[in-house]
Amino acid sequence: MFKSLTAAALLAASSASAATIEVQMLNRGEAGAMVFEPAYVKAEPGDVIHFLPTDKGHNVENIDGMLPDGIETFKTKFGEEFSLTVDKEGIYGVKCSPHYTMGMVALIQVGEPTNRDAAEAADQKGKARDRFKELFAQVQ
Repeated sequence: MFKSLTAAALLAASSASAATIEVQMLNRGEAGAMVFEPAYVKAEPGDVIHFLPTDKGHNVENIDGMLPDGIETFKTKFGEEFSLTVDKEGIYGVKCSPHYTMGMVALIQVGEPTNRDAAEAADQKGKARDRFKELFAQVQ
C-alpha cells in the first residue's frame, strides 16, 4: 500500500508542476497576418499547449517529420480549441492547414531538441520555409 501511495503522490506532484501555455490562432498578430502567437514555445515534458482559435477559420495540425518518435499525429477541425500535452522531449512543428503556405506555423521545443535535425530537414512550402528559419534560430 505504501508503494501505491508514494506513486500516487509523485504523479500528483508532477501533474501539479505542469504548465499550461496558451497559443492564439490569429488573422493578424504582432508578426503579421495569419499567425500563431506565440509562434515559438519552450516547454517542459508534461506541459500542456492550449491552442485558442481567437479568429475563425484556423486549425492545428502536426507537420510530417516534425514530431518526436512515438507521438501520435493530430489535426483539429476549424475553430476548435485544442490541448496538446507534450510528454516527450523534442521539436513539435504545427501548422494551420489553410494558411500554412502563408507562414502560419509554430515551433514547440520540449526540453532538449532531440529530433532537431529531422525537424529542420522537413520539406516546407511557401512562407512557412522562411518562418521556420526564424523559429529554429530560437531553439536552445
